Amino acid sequence: MLRSSLAVALAALALPLAAQTPSASPYDFIDAFRALSGEHKGIRKGHAKGVCAQGEFVASEAARTRLASPLFTGQGIPAQLRFSMAGGNPRVPDSTRSPRGLAVRFELPDGSVHHLAMLSTPVFGAKDPDSFLGLLRAQRPGPDGKPDAQRIAAYREAHPDTRPQAEWLASNPPPWSYATATYHGLHTFYVQGREGERLKVRWYLQPQDGEKGLDAAEMASAPADFLAQRLEERLRQGPVGFDWIMVLGEPEDTDDDPSRQWPASRAVFKAGTLRISQAGGEACTPINFDPNVLSAGFSAGADPILRMRSPAYAISFGQRLSGQ
Repeated sequence: MLRSSLAVALAALALPLAAQTPSASPYDFIDAFRALSGEHKGIRKGHAKGVCAQGEFVASEAARTRLASPLFTGQGIPAQLRFSMAGGNPRVPDSTRSPRGLAVRFELPDGSVHHLAMLSTPVFGAKDPDSFLGLLRAQRPGPDGKPDAQRIAAYREAHPDTRPQAEWLASNPPPWSYATATYHGLHTFYVQGREGERLKVRWYLQPQDGEKGLDAAEMASAPADFLAQRLEERLRQGPVGFDWIMVLGEPEDTDDDPSRQWPASRAVFKAGTLRISQAGGEACTPINFDPNVLSAGFSAGADPILRMRSPAYAISFGQRLSGQ
């Protein structure tokens, strides 16, 4: 698995220059996360704190009849997963008002793989790499170890694309459990239909347990590390299920700006169910969950944030393997 993940990472570094943003470089993001969270050698530079899980995906009848990807044949597809906290601090408290992440690696019968990388917010933190890098730099702590709230507010005022995610986080409580959050794919993809048509889609994983957030008292008193424990406790009762919901885009819907939501009126259908059977262990540790790793029948939209993720993830992955 290490060799195959490293091969994917190296291939990502070979993306054409036209597919990468001309100003913000992938190394800039590695440096920015270090400046925000400190040096943590051998740890993921983003989503440093997390827990592995294992499960299986089974496509719905609607997906089997509509979509051509081998992900949607209807047979059980093994999945390696990782739930996580945003940011590069492996000791961040689990009650922090920040996105939760869910990354998935599907292992198809023909030996190919397909990755998902999702957040618990319906939008990303910025529209493009330059804007996101500027936000990260604005959030860097000063000599007193604290970020400058006025500097951050001024940056968001000048860059309105950085406000929707922050506003969503401010008005929605952190998840009560990893199993009670909806995880959004954020980016736009294209999926081949059975009749050869090209469907424009976004997606999210909806928890079968329902959404549930922490109340004010829990946010104030929750222990620093409750999310992994709650997930394992829930799994003792049986599998945790998420429905994979596909959202069908219209021509006017953006495919290059993950900071903007599509209209809520867009048609949706259930593509299948991901059932998680166990959590813990280290099976996900060597995996580089690059969301540009797609199975046959999928292609990425024109999103520069999505394109930047491959080289940035590859650098982080290489540094992690070498103990940096």
